[in-house]
Amino acid sequence: MPVDIILETKGLTKEFKGFVAVNEVDLKVQRGHIHALIGPNGAGKTTFFNLLTKFLPPSRGSITFNGVDITHERPAQTARRGIVRSFQISAVFPHMTVLENVRAALQRNMGNSFHFWKPEASLFHLHERARQLLAEVDLQGFADELTVNLPYGRKRALELATTMALEPELMLLDEPTQGMGHEDVHRVTELIKKVSAGRTILMVEHNMNVVASIADRITVLQRGTIIADGPYAEVSANPLVIEAYMGSADAALQGAH
Repeated sequence: MPVDIILETKGLTKEFKGFVAVNEVDLKVQRGHIHALIGPNGAGKTTFFNLLTKFLPPSRGSITFNGVDITHERPAQTARRGIVRSFQISAVFPHMTVLENVRAALQRNMGNSFHFWKPEASLFHLHERARQLLAEVDLQGFADELTVNLPYGRKRALELATTMALEPELMLLDEPTQGMGHEDVHRVTELIKKVSAGRTILMVEHNMNVVASIADRITVLQRGTIIADGPYAEVSANPLVIEAYMGSADAALQGAH
C-alpha cells in the first residue's frame, strides 16, 4: 500500500529582502497522522505555517494538498479545501457564551455567517451539533458560561472545538500548549489525541513531552532548513537536533523519553 500523503511541499522557500526564513523545505504529511514541526526560536516554523495558509506568498517552491497544487490560491480558497489553522493566541469571542462561540463557527461553515440579524430561534438547529463538539473537548458543562470567564486551558479547548466546527481535513495547530501550566498541558494534549481520530494534524509545538507523547512523525527546522525528520526516538537521538537545542532543550529531549 502506498503511503497516503495529504500535504506535500517541494522546495518551499520564503525570502525577506535577502533573509531566507524558509529554505527549500520538502515536507510530506501523512493522512491520519499527528505531525509535529519543531525547532528553536527563529527556525521558520510560523513562516512555514503562514505559507501553508496563504498569509504569505512563497518566493519559490510548491504546496500540494490532496494531489492538487494550491501554491497560488487565495487564503479563503485554501480554507474551503479544509486546511484550518488555530492560532497561538486564543481566537474566541470573549463576551459570547461557550456555546455561542461554537455556533458562530458552525454558521460560518454553513455560509450563514452574515445572518446574525436573524432571530436566534432560527439558529437552534445548530445547538445539537455545537453541544456534540463541546462534548468532544470536555466542555459540555461550560456551554452557558461566558467565554471571558473560562480558564486559559479551557479557552484553548474551546478554540479546538471552533476549529473542528469548520470540519477541517487538515488542522494546523500553532503552539497549542503555549503558556499553560502542567495540568492544562496534559488536558489539552489528551484532547488533541482524542480529536485527531479521523483527522490529520500538523502542529508547531515547543513542549517536547507533548511531542513525544502524541506525534507520529516529527520534522525539525533550524534556520529555515529541515535538519531531521522521522519518529520521535530517531529525531531525539539525532546529533544535529541535540546541537540545535543547545543543552537546555537537549535536557528536555532526554527527559521526555
